[in-house]
Amino acid sequence: MAERKRERVPQNRAIQTKATILRAAAEVFDEFGFSGASISKIMKRADVTQGGMYFHFASKEELAYAVMVGQGDGLVFPSGEDGLQRLVDITLYLADQLRHNPVLRAGVRLAVEQGEFGLRDDVAYQAWVLEFRQQLRFARSKGELQPDVDDHELAWILVSSFTGAQIFSQMSTGRADLPQRIASLWRYLLPAIATEEARGALRLTLPQAEPGE
Repeated sequence: MAERKRERVPQNRAIQTKATILRAAAEVFDEFGFSGASISKIMKRADVTQGGMYFHFASKEELAYAVMVGQGDGLVFPSGEDGLQRLVDITLYLADQLRHNPVLRAGVRLAVEQGEFGLRDDVAYQAWVLEFRQQLRFARSKGELQPDVDDHELAWILVSSFTGAQIFSQMSTGRADLPQRIASLWRYLLPAIATEEARGALRLTLPQAEPGE
């Protein structure tokens, strides 16, 4: 039993160190982009040695990929009944998180800049397609979608539109207006995809947190 405890201590420390490096890397990539980031900046931000860095990540490219594909890690999506309203809430939540969350921002930035580190990989985008499609399937089971809507195609369109909106918003306002832009996207999209009854029940703002939450 004592031996197992001694084994777990280094393992837990390694897990914590890796998480610290990833957080620091996300902050540096968010601030400087892939080209402007460096292993030395990340090491300094994470307060780790060169050995500690390369034990977990062999290169800046490997670290950038880990941040890119892990962009959704740690997010806590709005609660509520699965379906169209929850999908709207998730997109508005992501829009708000992109204004404040460096891990998400870095992952999104690296997905756009990945050509700079030799990749053309859509895994991060496909993960969001899958997330959105799941909610659309619930929406269909509840009768919220028009009969001719293809949930996979619509999920792809949503991810593509969200990506374009956040890039445009970043260029124009530093993403300050992104939640409003995503609400506008839904306002024009919903008449084409949702039933009249579903549209009438939807809200295009995030619910206000209760006092003490």
